[in-house]
Amino acid sequence: MSWGTELWDQFDNLEKHTQWGIDTLEKCIKFVKERTEIELSYAKQLRNLSKKYQPKKNSKEEEEYKYTSCKAFISTLNEMNDYAGQHEVISENMASQIIVDLARYVQELKQERKSNFHDGRKAQQHIETCWKQLESSKRRFERDCKEADRAQQYFEKMDADINVTKADVEKARQQAQIRHQMAEDSKADYSSILQKFNHEQHEYYHTHIPNIFQKIQEMEERRIVRIGESMKTYAEVDRQVIPIIGKCLDGIVKAAESIDQKNDSQLVIEAYKSGFEPPGDIEFEDYTQPMKRTVSDNSLSNSRGEGKPDLKFGGKSKGKLWPFIKKNKLSLKLGATPEDFSNLPPEQRRKKLQQKVDELSKEIQKEMDQRDAITKMKDVYLKNPQMGDPASLDHKLAEVSQNIEKLRLETQKFEAWLAEVEGRLPARSEQARRQSGLYDSQNPPTVNNCAQDRESSPDGSYTEEQSQESEVKVLATDFDDEFDDEEPLPAIGTCKALYTFEGQNEGTISVVEGETLYVIEEDKGDGWTRIRRNEDEEGYVPTSYVEVCLDKNAKGAKTYI
Repeated sequence: MSWGTELWDQFDNLEKHTQWGIDTLEKCIKFVKERTEIELSYAKQLRNLSKKYQPKKNSKEEEEYKYTSCKAFISTLNEMNDYAGQHEVISENMASQIIVDLARYVQELKQERKSNFHDGRKAQQHIETCWKQLESSKRRFERDCKEADRAQQYFEKMDADINVTKADVEKARQQAQIRHQMAEDSKADYSSILQKFNHEQHEYYHTHIPNIFQKIQEMEERRIVRIGESMKTYAEVDRQVIPIIGKCLDGIVKAAESIDQKNDSQLVIEAYKSGFEPPGDIEFEDYTQPMKRTVSDNSLSNSRGEGKPDLKFGGKSKGKLWPFIKKNKLSLKLGATPEDFSNLPPEQRRKKLQQKVDELSKEIQKEMDQRDAITKMKDVYLKNPQMGDPASLDHKLAEVSQNIEKLRLETQKFEAWLAEVEGRLPARSEQARRQSGLYDSQNPPTVNNCAQDRESSPDGSYTEEQSQESEVKVLATDFDDEFDDEEPLPAIGTCKALYTFEGQNEGTISVVEGETLYVIEEDKGDGWTRIRRNEDEEGYVPTSYVEVCLDKNAKGAKTYI
């Protein structure tokens, strides 16, 4: 079965068929290209979807992902991200293994097809030229034969006419002979050209055209084979990523199996446990006595006075009714969150304080590592002065030491609050308040630290249930405390600022390196010294930031640095 023998006369149809084959190949390339674009778009959409539902850093949403179900969801998002990556691999492999190869092959195929059909047209033109030569020699032979016949007839006519001279007869005879000779020559030429044409025609239909068509057939068969190979590659590219996609799906299943409902329930308890005891029984209040049911116009003051023991009697029970009775709330969430987290229930406050202490400990360790590194570098500079000036590191070392001291003071402050919540210490002392710098009348110690007088509402905020009398008493006590320190304290010595300190908290004072000030209260062991600049400016500074020189004549003074 050969196109050269079976389709020897179908040159034009073969030309159309091979062009259709190239168009089909280009259609396959376009199909694969669109598939790669779909895979890339799908992978991009999957990645965006995974990114969209990832928890935002440093947000409340990130804290919610401590539950095993949420962790499983995060694992699913990560696996979907890897799943999207496999679709990108499919797109890349199809582009490199199919599209690029087929595009290059199409160009080669077009060149080969053009060359083969060019040879075919050249052979056609040659046989057509031979055919024209044959036709020309044939017409010439025919014309010469007719001319020879007419010349012969004319000669015979002249020879039979007695009135014609002998010279005219001889001339007609010679002309007839010439025409006969021309006819013979044309005959010989026609015969030669005919033999040549037959030979060329045989070569054309039995050699040239079969060879050319055979090349075209082989070219077309290679194109068909190449399409089949591309289809196999198309399937293999998908098959290669199936194991990895399977691992992604296995990861999702494993994440789902890791969900622990009991653990999540325990986390809910830890997250929302207030630490309060459930409300007790409500005592019966007897209103059957006439003296309690009848109130005269003149008994308004008496009823108010009698209301005090009633409040005292029922106040405790009434304060515990928040799970069942809706009350007016004084929520601290309306303002800024207190530094000691006093707006939270005891258990939640303890967790927040512990978390803050851990964070500060990490920061201290980081600063200490930095200090050690600077110290080692300074030792290297001391041993090898050509490497650097050791004095250039003193400022940085002092700055790191200041940071460490600040962080330690912060840690002590939060540890004191933590110990207070855990019951290891009594209510906040003057020392703890001094460290925090909280001398704000808006947050008096009585309100901040008497957790037993606070009640927690279901939404986690506090409500203040105090009688008018108790509120006045608390305010009066704090008001009196504020005037206890109005009388200025005498100076017991002087001090020199070793470093600059910016007193940002209330109760502290800012000093500049090298400044000399008066000491009015020495360090009580809490790391703070009370100093005065003038009559209007006084406050606390870290003891490590100043060099103290106490007056020996001052009462109870000690000299130390």
